[in-house]
Formats: sequence, structure tokens, C-alpha cells
Amino acid sequence: MNELAERVQRQIEALVRTGAETGVQVAAYQDGRLVVDAAAGMADPSVGRPLTTGTPIFSFSTGKNVTATLAHLLVARGLLEYETLVADVWPEFGAHGKGTATLRHVLTHTVGLPAMPREITPDDLPDRPKVCAALAAAEPRWRPGTAMGYHSYTFGYLVGELARRTTGRTMSELLRQWITGPLGIEGQLYFAAPDESLPGLARLDQDAREWPGAPADDDSILAPWESRPSADLGHKLQRAEVPSVCTATARGLAAMFNAVLLDGLVDPTPAFEGVDQVFGTPARMALGFPIGRIGAAPDENSVAFGWPGGGGSYAYADPASGTAFALTKNHLSPTFDTAVSLATTIRRKL
Repeated sequence: MNELAERVQRQIEALVRTGAETGVQVAAYQDGRLVVDAAAGMADPSVGRPLTTGTPIFSFSTGKNVTATLAHLLVARGLLEYETLVADVWPEFGAHGKGTATLRHVLTHTVGLPAMPREITPDDLPDRPKVCAALAAAEPRWRPGTAMGYHSYTFGYLVGELARRTTGRTMSELLRQWITGPLGIEGQLYFAAPDESLPGLARLDQDAREWPGAPADDDSILAPWESRPSADLGHKLQRAEVPSVCTATARGLAAMFNAVLLDGLVDPTPAFEGVDQVFGTPARMALGFPIGRIGAAPDENSVAFGWPGGGGSYAYADPASGTAFALTKNHLSPTFDTAVSLATTIRRKL
């Protein structure tokens, strides 16, 4: 074990020992070489099952990294273009002025459908035809391309339906054929975890005392369940194909981002800059990814890109340093302190 890996191992073991975390995985590649692959803690404390580097953990929006990567592969393989009109592939989607929406708008979260239609509940999420029909019939909150707002769950269904109608395959099938199979990371990265994998998955936990109350603002764009992750929802979704979330190991996510860097698949140039209409915060979007590391100084000119996930998971790629990083954990928390601290440790040593 190299010095950096030893330091990361000590750091995550301390987080578990103090009770800040239940189980944590951290992985990092630099210039194509795996330099950190660490795990500490428990996958399921109730039965004394330890967490290993090969234990998949349900992670919320870190799954958007996988979905965005597949979208870029659809373009790289000539199946779509960034300027392809969504309605050209999915004609029903053109309702209510959405006919001008393109794949570029989907990838920059500027389509205007940040929230699920109100008739869609968490129980409906495994029902792809129902969700996609509701999105096709929905009226956008703004004209596509004119504003940006975080598409919490809708993003995965928009990309997924474009992929299905273009290739005839599900996102899970494309993930196996284009990413996990070629990279040799089968069993480490899923949209829908297969039944045979369930006994080996990590168990999520959550301390309600750490979380603020659900928003009471009736004008909030997202429903409470869309903006606040829960262990119960995570366990419910881990078997369903919801391509905005995933079940993964840190090594699987980092290996995917390492391949993205080696292939030059993603251009980190800003494709949209403005204010996120959902959160009211500044947003810099490359195609499919936010630009900049979480926890970085606002004036830092970072070209890193990648999505964090509600509950504290995080994965990113940094073309400037050739680094791919991922952190997964099974104790859901409202901050990204653990991810920021481990990413900082690795960045300062590489």
C-alpha cells in the first residue's frame, strides 16, 4: 500500500471509529493508475457484515455521472447529436412548446422539467412508461434552453428514453455493454441491482436528528422526496431502473471516470452558466456535469466535473490533474464534509 492509500485508510477508519460514518469507500485513479482503493466500517451493522471495497452501495445522484457518460457515448457512436431534437426521437415530448428541446438542453438541465409532474410519486418511479408519459405531457417551467434548474430525477428518464428509442436497449443493458463489461467492473456499477446481488449490498442508515425538517414552502419547485434523500427510498429504488441514481462501489465509479479521462470523452468547457432556478445558486454546466469540485473556493478555476449524491456520496474527474475520484458511504448525511475532506487529502498528494 502506498503512502497516500495508507493515509486515506487511516482517515476513513477514524471517521468510522468516531461514529461519523458507518461504512466508507474511497477510490482514486491518476493517469490511468489505481492509487487508492480503500474501505472501512460496516456494510450492515445489524448482522456484523463488514464493508469491503467490492460492496456496492446505493448512492443517489452520483448515478447522474453514469447517465451523462452514456449520453456522451450515444453521441460518440453516432447514434445521437447534441443538437438532436428530443421530439425527433420521442415525438410525444414536443407537447406544450417542448419541441425545441435538444439533447444539449437535457445535458445542461435547461429543458424546463426540473421536477416530476405532481401525479408521479416515489412508488411510480419504477414504472418507466408512466413516468415518461407524464414528462412528455408536462408543460415546461421555462422555454427550453433559457434557464437552468437541477433536474433531480427527471434527468435520468429523459436520457434513458432517448437511449431506449435510439438503441432499443435499456440503460442497464447499455451500462453493461458499454461500460462495466469493457472495463471489467461487472458487479460494481448498477442502475437496477439484480436480485442475486441484494444480499451483498450495503445497508443504508440515517439519523433523522442530523437533517433539517422538510421544506414547508409550497412554492418549492421540487417535492420534498425529490430534494431530501432517505434510506427507505434508497432501499426501495436499488432494484429499479431509475437512471438518476445508482448502486456502485467507489472503485467502479472511479474506474468509469478514469476511462472518461483517458478517452477525452467529456469537454469541460462551460455549456451553460447562470443561476440554478431550483436552488438559487450559481451554476456552471458542462454537457452532462457541473464544473468545479464541491468544497472548492468560488474563485478557483477548476475544470473538474462530476455529480455529488444526496446523503454524501461524490464522484468527479479532473482533466487538469488526470485524477478520477469517487467516495461512497452508507450513512446518509446532509453535508458533504466526508467527501470534501477525502477529496482534499487526495488532491493535495497527487
